[in-house]
Amino acid sequence: MRLAATGSASRLSRPAGLVLGAFLLLAVGGCEVKRGQPDLVDGKRLFVSKCGSCHVLGRAGTKGQVGPNLDQAFQAALGSGFGRSSVRGIVEKQILYPLRGGAMPAKLVTGRDAQDVAAYVAAVADRPGKDTGALATAVGGGQKPLAVEQGGKLDIPADPNGQLLYSFKNAQAKPGSVTINSPNKSSVPHNIAIQGPGASQVGPIGQGGQISTLHVTLKPGTYTFYCSVDAHRQGGMQGKLTVK
Repeated sequence: MRLAATGSASRLSRPAGLVLGAFLLLAVGGCEVKRGQPDLVDGKRLFVSKCGSCHVLGRAGTKGQVGPNLDQAFQAALGSGFGRSSVRGIVEKQILYPLRGGAMPAKLVTGRDAQDVAAYVAAVADRPGKDTGALATAVGGGQKPLAVEQGGKLDIPADPNGQLLYSFKNAQAKPGSVTINSPNKSSVPHNIAIQGPGASQVGPIGQGGQISTLHVTLKPGTYTFYCSVDAHRQGGMQGKLTVK
């Protein structure tokens, strides 16, 4: 999900325009957003899985490079006294009613889910530190240190929560023919690709339980495995493969 105040791709990187445009949208919108008591834990989970591949939000641990950095987007407004309840309204409006022709699809989350996502973003945007309590464990997983090839097969799953990570930071294999599998249980499209000595291949994109697979012949040396979708690699979805 890409939160933006304008449909022009050239302005996605302008946080001031995001806040101003969104504020105007909230002020002149034809219908008022109805809000209930938010579930911030649900909001964080949904934000990570639906929005994190496009947006940076520090407390959520997301590093998407396609849409605006949401910490920066609201920094000036919050610093000048703009209330977090107003930020919540802005985000919810943009989720439900993005500008026609923009990059962000309408109603990627709806109803209570949209309220929860908006409330979480409003609660943590431009707020230093880390989430605590139930929010700290809302998104499980994390990266394991090393995936090891066995019998010519190497499994490097994508993060099941939709974050721009693989389940392993790095990998190790022996020289020779290797099949690299990257299952992706999340709804965010990912694949696996590899660069290194004599090998440069890009696997098919998959999501929702699909598997991206590479069949490669590896020489001794150091390779990089990464996701080639959008700016996922720039967002941190890569690791080192050592062949020895």
